[in-house]
Amino acid sequence: MTYQQAYEAWLASPVVDEQTKEELHALANNEEQKEYRFIKMLDFGTAGLRGLLGAGLNMMNIYTVRYTTQGLADLINGSGGQDRGVCIAYDSRNMSPEFAAEVAGVLAANGIKSFLFDELRPVPELSFALRELGCIAGINITASHNPKEYNGYKVYWEDGAQLPPNHAAQISARLKEIDIFEDVKVCSLEQAKADGWVTMLSTEMDDKYLAKVLEQSIGSEVVAQNADQFKIIYTPFHGAGYRLVPEVLKRMGMKHVLTVPSQMEINGNFPTVKSPNPEDKEGFTEAIRMAQEQNIDLIIGTDPDADRCGIVVRRLDGQYVTLSGNQVGVLLLDYLIRRRRELGTLADNSAVIKSIVTTNMAKAVCEKQGVTLMDVLTGFKFIGEKIKEFEQTGEYTYLFGFEESYGYLAGTYARDKDAIVASMLVCEMACWYRTQGKSLYEGMQDLYEAYGWFGEQVVSITMPGLDGLEKIKAVGVKLRKESIAELAGLKVSRVRDYLSGTITDMADGKSEPTGLPTSDVMYYELEEGSSLIVRPSGTEPKIKLYIMASAETQEACEQKKQMLVDAGKQLIGV
Repeated sequence: MTYQQAYEAWLASPVVDEQTKEELHALANNEEQKEYRFIKMLDFGTAGLRGLLGAGLNMMNIYTVRYTTQGLADLINGSGGQDRGVCIAYDSRNMSPEFAAEVAGVLAANGIKSFLFDELRPVPELSFALRELGCIAGINITASHNPKEYNGYKVYWEDGAQLPPNHAAQISARLKEIDIFEDVKVCSLEQAKADGWVTMLSTEMDDKYLAKVLEQSIGSEVVAQNADQFKIIYTPFHGAGYRLVPEVLKRMGMKHVLTVPSQMEINGNFPTVKSPNPEDKEGFTEAIRMAQEQNIDLIIGTDPDADRCGIVVRRLDGQYVTLSGNQVGVLLLDYLIRRRRELGTLADNSAVIKSIVTTNMAKAVCEKQGVTLMDVLTGFKFIGEKIKEFEQTGEYTYLFGFEESYGYLAGTYARDKDAIVASMLVCEMACWYRTQGKSLYEGMQDLYEAYGWFGEQVVSITMPGLDGLEKIKAVGVKLRKESIAELAGLKVSRVRDYLSGTITDMADGKSEPTGLPTSDVMYYELEEGSSLIVRPSGTEPKIKLYIMASAETQEACEQKKQMLVDAGKQLIGV
């Protein structure tokens, strides 16, 4: 079916509502938009769906949400898991509550019960709740930290981690067999509730979840020492952390937890920020202004689905500075190891897990502290898989997992990154450093002195339009044909091609397996401990360059990092 035929099929379908048809009629003479919206179905990957809101196959709307849920329902019914049910949560984005209601209705129409939260909740609570309830799967309606024009649909399996690749492939294959309108069973949420298919979840589940989060605390005494003086400002960026982050900080004993009033408003248009992303310092402008006026020590921000956590710290000289996801991850890693060792709760077989694009400084910390470190592919589901493996084999005890993109998890109660536990641990860690007369910024400088200087940067290069994906593929093909001996004057020692699953030693040409699943990533290991990684985004039409520099001094590290940024751009032809 051509994109024009698909467009006309939507207009002719009795299932499609009039408002959607009006939106489509307005595109009658816009061939570019029609082609974009109908050239293909929105890709279903291991993370589910993510796309622009609007009418069309390649967009997020009630019809693509219903269609995808039908594919999931067929998988569940085929595996005999319908009696266990599906847990459903959503964030603050436009259409998130409506999409969640559609999901519950389609599941009910297919004889599958669901547990639906009564309002927006953090991603990690969904991961916890589906395990707590013994569900076969979970669905979270969210597009994480994407701009307001987006929404998404994350699918989780019974272990609480995102859907395994084989199950995602089964759903994707099923969607190719069924029609988006004729083969989708529907039911209203009201009818599904009346017929007993939907159970509503409320604050009782919050309390169970927060109890597990609080179990990860290892600094109650330093919190008690500092609670009278230490001040925090929190912002949820209009999202799902608005209740639970302040609550967990208060329950751990903090007495001065302020919030940014305008950003506590639940609003899918994110009116006070350009992007609801805690990676962007701009979003903290209002919080920093409040902090300067009220002598605040620490600012914490979480993204709309509350799985990512960013911070702004006040240095000893009074300046407010951001710390990167890599820096916060390393601070937490070092803190968890040191504190658990002091408390006698650090297991001899402790293991830390990070993604391949996350700072090499973690390796330096773990080597010096005698803790095992493992690398996995980008995506927290791979960290979740390792937690499951540890539980099955007993070979290792999970200590901590993190990604450079501001995602952290301590504890095994959930299998996705958790900004709630991260906020709690960052707060108590800041108290711990405060007892030493330092802020987290000074603490980070201490770690550089102890473990060496490391600097990281992510460069995102957007390749929009229908030919964007083809351009991205062409870059991968080009890199795999070339033999690259050096980058930014640094010799390439090894090349990891995660698509072919091989690591090639450039000195002797010998290869060995990566030991990880296949992924379209090229990883260049450079001399002196630096790296350059090229990876297409899994959710947006972008190529990402991950620069990881290492040097003996801060100045040399910064210089090397900038040289690698320039070399990376040249490498992919921009």
